[in-house]
Amino acid sequence: MNDRRQRLGRRGEEIAAAYLQAQGYTILARNLRCGRGEIDLLAARDGALVFVEVRARRSSRVLAPEETVTPRKQARLLAAAERYLQEHPESPETWQFDLIAIEGDPDRQPVITHFENVLS
Repeated sequence: MNDRRQRLGRRGEEIAAAYLQAQGYTILARNLRCGRGEIDLLAARDGALVFVEVRARRSSRVLAPEETVTPRKQARLLAAAERYLQEHPESPETWQFDLIAIEGDPDRQPVITHFENVLS
């Protein structure tokens, strides 16, 4: 991954974390490695654990951010979550996957779309 994409991804994760906190979520971890996968943000709200995938794109001319989560990526996310839950049996029984899509220049006023409970 090139440096520009890494900066965009990091900035997107910062924006997503701030957005979630403003919505009443508690951020528990960032960039959590679980087996071969990574969870961008691990959050909690209302007694539930929320695994969050963040997708940031400067433009949706080709694909919207949420359209970039391929079936392969979905499988890796589920595997990472399952691994995390196995390693942390104290975790709440209720959990879900959310997707935060960020479109536009992240240093200006990007459009943030929050998709809740997107994988099962």
